[in-house]
Amino acid sequence: MPVITEGLNLGDLLKYEAPNLYSRDQLTVAAGQNLVLGAVVGIDTLTEKVKALDPAATDGTEVAAGVLTAAVDATLIDRPDGVVITRHAVVADHALTWPVGITAPQKAAAIAQLKALGVLVRRAV
Repeated sequence: MPVITEGLNLGDLLKYEAPNLYSRDQLTVAAGQNLVLGAVVGIDTLTEKVKALDPAATDGTEVAAGVLTAAVDATLIDRPDGVVITRHAVVADHALTWPVGITAPQKAAAIAQLKALGVLVRRAV
């Protein structure tokens, strides 16, 4: 019998959120991005669009602004349907997606930035 492997879903990522969608914002994902569920994102200060967190950037995306609740493929065009956890929530660390090459201090800084927003990163036990 073949083995079926299920990918991560919102229940794996989001452990708590405030009622009435208070924790979520609908934001535009910038063209050129193909982001997965749990991607830690920043917001470009010039365009106010979501992009993958980039600790080396200087456009605002170096600051963690939230966590994406579903995959969004904006490879070709801007996608205005990105839903991001931006406040008052708990997310599981194993379900977060970080940029390739992020260092431990950069990750710790991003987790602290999320905490400042009220998005707590917890280790699943």
